[in-house]
Amino acid sequence: MGIIDLWMPILVSAALVFVVSALVWTVLPWHKTDFSKTKDEEGVRAALKGSAPGLYLLPYHLDPSDLKDEAVQQKYKEGPQAYITVIQNGLPQMGPKLGMSFAYNVFIGILCAYFVSRTTGPDAEYLEVFRIAGTTAFIAHGVAYLQESIWFGRPWSLTAKSFLDSLIYALLTGGAFGWLV
Repeated sequence: MGIIDLWMPILVSAALVFVVSALVWTVLPWHKTDFSKTKDEEGVRAALKGSAPGLYLLPYHLDPSDLKDEAVQQKYKEGPQAYITVIQNGLPQMGPKLGMSFAYNVFIGILCAYFVSRTTGPDAEYLEVFRIAGTTAFIAHGVAYLQESIWFGRPWSLTAKSFLDSLIYALLTGGAFGWLV
């Protein structure tokens, strides 16, 4: 059994996760509090106006030896410290983001297919395929958020919610693969 033979569970799992992800983010309440408003939104907007899309570090320094400088140390003590993502101006365009999201789900399905095709045979039982595909999907959907919390200050509560999302997506993916393999 090769990855090409698993095209159906790849596409079905991608579609299921795509639909459920949309429901998680638009209908269910747990992501409604993920983002906070700054104290002075207009001041922050004015300060960032003209910044090119990209990632910004505040206070900014590249060389670790800069941390020996008292002025740099003072900036860290006074705060704030931030990792800022600036995106292109304009109304959010959902079409390309939805397309990339579906493509990402297909990619995860391909990863699952790879592991399933390399660890099971054509007579594999549902639960065996479910465990392999589900575990692979959980890792792919959620584990990177740990590094975001460890290194970049992403609130642990958001990582926990992302793990819940990942578990739901993993169960759907594992189920689709177990059913269709």
